[in-house]
Amino acid sequence: MANEDLKIEILNGVKELLAEQTVVILNAVDEKIRALDIKFTEKFDKIITALDKYSGRVATLETEFTMMKNDLNRVKKIIKEKLGIEL
Repeated sequence: MANEDLKIEILNGVKELLAEQTVVILNAVDEKIRALDIKFTEKFDKIITALDKYSGRVATLETEFTMMKNDLNRVKKIIKEKLGIEL
C-alpha cells in the first residue's frame, strides 16, 4: 500500500511540475508573440505611411495631368479658331 501511495505522490508531483513548466513555456511564448506583434505593427505603420504619401503624390499628378489636358484642349481650340488649324 505504501508503494502505491508513493507512486501516486510521485505522479502528482510530476503533474504539478508539468503544469508549472507549461505555464512558464506559455508565458515565454506569449512574450515573444507580443514582441513580434509590436515589431510588425511598427513596420506595418511605416508601410501604411509610405503608401499614403505615394497615394497623395499620385492624386496630385492626376490633378495636374487633368489641368494640363484641359489647358491643351483650350490651346487647341484657340489655334483652331484663330488659325483654322485643327490639331
